[in-house]
Amino acid sequence: MKFGVLIFPGSNCDHDTFHVVESVLQQPVTFLWHASEDLQGCDAILVPGGFSYGDYLRTGAIAKFAPVMQSVARFAHSGGLVMGICNGFQILCESGLLPGALMRNASQQYICKQVNLRTETSNSPFTQGIARGEVLRMPIGHMEGNYFCDAETLARLKAEDRIAFRYASPTGEITAEANPNGSLENIAGVLSEGRNVLGMMPHPDRSSEGLLGSADGLRLFQSIATSLAAAQ
Repeated sequence: MKFGVLIFPGSNCDHDTFHVVESVLQQPVTFLWHASEDLQGCDAILVPGGFSYGDYLRTGAIAKFAPVMQSVARFAHSGGLVMGICNGFQILCESGLLPGALMRNASQQYICKQVNLRTETSNSPFTQGIARGEVLRMPIGHMEGNYFCDAETLARLKAEDRIAFRYASPTGEITAEANPNGSLENIAGVLSEGRNVLGMMPHPDRSSEGLLGSADGLRLFQSIATSLAAAQ
C-alpha cells in the first residue's frame, strides 16, 4: 500500500496531507511533482489544497494541464483511488474527473471556519467506514467553494448515490444556515461514476488529530487504507 501526494506550484496543504498518511495513518507515502508523469507505483493519489499556479484564470484551470494530471487521469480511468481536497477538488472538476464546478462563494468572501458534514453515502472506498447520516466536523478554507452543476447532472448524482457529503447542522439537518458558501443543495463532496474519485471542499487533512480540534477527517484516510488492503 502506497499513497502519493501531488505538489503543484502554490500547493500549501501537501505537507499536511503527507503528515497524516505518514505519521498518523502510518502508511508509506511519497510526494509526486507536478512536472513528472511518474506516479511511482502509488495505489492512491491525494490532490491537496492550496492555490495551484496562483489560481490564475480559474482555480485548477492551469493545474489540469500539468504532466502529472495526465497520469492521474489514466490512473483514475483504470479504477485507481483519487481524493481531491479543496483546491484538489477544483482541479479534479477542471480535469473532467468529477462533474460540476466550484464558483466564488456566495458571500464573495474567503471563508475559514469549522463546519459540520453529513455523510450521504457509505458506498465508496472513502466513506465505507462511516455510517450514512453520520455527522463529521472539519474545517474549510476557500474563496471558491460554491459547488454548482446543471439540473441533469444533479439528478444523476442523486440517482446514483454520488453525493458524498452535505453541509449540515451539528445534528445533521440540511439547512441554508449550515451552508457556508452557497453550494447547490449544500453539496460538500461528490464521487465519480466509478466511485473511485472523491472531491470535497472541507479538509480531512486538517482534522485528523485531536490536537487540531477534530480527528474526524482521519476516518476518510482510514477508509482508503481499508479499501486498499481489501483489494490486495
